[in-house]
Amino acid sequence: MKRRVVITGLGVVSPLGCDLEDVWVRICNGESGVRAIEDFDCSQFRSRIGGKVLNWSCDGYLPTKEAKRLDRFAQFAVVAAIDAVKHSGLDTSREDPYRCGVIIGSGVGGLREIEVQHTRLLEKGPDKVSAFTIPKMMLNAASGHVSIQFGLRGPNAGVATACASASNAMADAVKAIQYGEAEVIITGGSEAAVTPMGMSAFCALRALSERNDQPARASRPFDRGRDGFVLSEGAGILVLEELEHARRRRATILAEMLGCGVSADGGHITQPDPNGIGAAKAMELALKDARIAPADVDYINAHGTSTPLGDKAETQAIRSVFGEDAKSISISSTKSQLGHSLGASGGIEMALSVLALNRGLIPPTINYETPDPDCDLDYTPNVPRERGIQVVMSNSFGFGGHNVSLVAGTLRNGS
Repeated sequence: MKRRVVITGLGVVSPLGCDLEDVWVRICNGESGVRAIEDFDCSQFRSRIGGKVLNWSCDGYLPTKEAKRLDRFAQFAVVAAIDAVKHSGLDTSREDPYRCGVIIGSGVGGLREIEVQHTRLLEKGPDKVSAFTIPKMMLNAASGHVSIQFGLRGPNAGVATACASASNAMADAVKAIQYGEAEVIITGGSEAAVTPMGMSAFCALRALSERNDQPARASRPFDRGRDGFVLSEGAGILVLEELEHARRRRATILAEMLGCGVSADGGHITQPDPNGIGAAKAMELALKDARIAPADVDYINAHGTSTPLGDKAETQAIRSVFGEDAKSISISSTKSQLGHSLGASGGIEMALSVLALNRGLIPPTINYETPDPDCDLDYTPNVPRERGIQVVMSNSFGFGGHNVSLVAGTLRNGS
């Protein structure tokens, strides 16, 4: 029998701040973290807006010298992990380090470091490239540094499935605990790709919103006027534990991980299946794994990136899985406020979904002004809504056709 897995800690780094409670309040107040990009010249870019983490510092978390040896995305991961572990009340020094692991996703990894060192290579020659280049740019640096931070020696991995990375990492973490490989896994995702190369590359794909004169109104999932996603950054880290392990240490259990579903479109490297077939399969598998009916889901934190194709495909997928029940489910996209942090998004969104579950409050989809006939479900437009919530679903879909759906809920009685 599979062991039960619960969530006991949450940590976030986001364009709306890094304090979990403050971020939640700002989300429910309908604030936007999307702004004009000012830390590099993007005057020639089609899109000049993004979700930046402002006034970033590792002070109070890492010594300055140590922090400089980490790329920004790994710094985000370590800080969010420290906050998540503190939130969980877990004392890692009292745990068997071989029974505690780290699995963290990132779509891009240390892109900032690659750009910095490539410039140095061209301008100053190969001897001036930093010896820390590889350790900073490698995608698994986030999971490696978090394990070092806490001295954990159990399962450790970096996961890369584009915008599904954090959710894929969490699904892997759930399975590692379910099948006895670990008692505790620190998991989620981190990303810091709002860089000149990151921005210009997504601009070349014509994937980004060009609503440059209205940054806060640019990310508008499911709205008829959506014109692309807003590139963002951040981290969302969760502490997952085996249920009895959490009970023995009298942890506060925030939610139970009920089911995971993973699939692939097998179609196009960047465009979603137009009918959302792969996304639907991931949701179906998650419901099956959770052993619940579609009608049991109260809230879906949608992938909802604000792209014309993606939002339509996800809506069709939800309709196909939930049928008539689709109309009664509360749906929202917190990317409307935070932008799209690629491989970190699933971690941040699962953290917010758990808060929604615990607070009985559906966060809004802001900037929803003009209904789209192709997107005709309840997206919780513009203001939060009180609702009794027992089960939440979080969707993440990525370039490459990767689809992940996670289901969490209040702690069940029995098995």
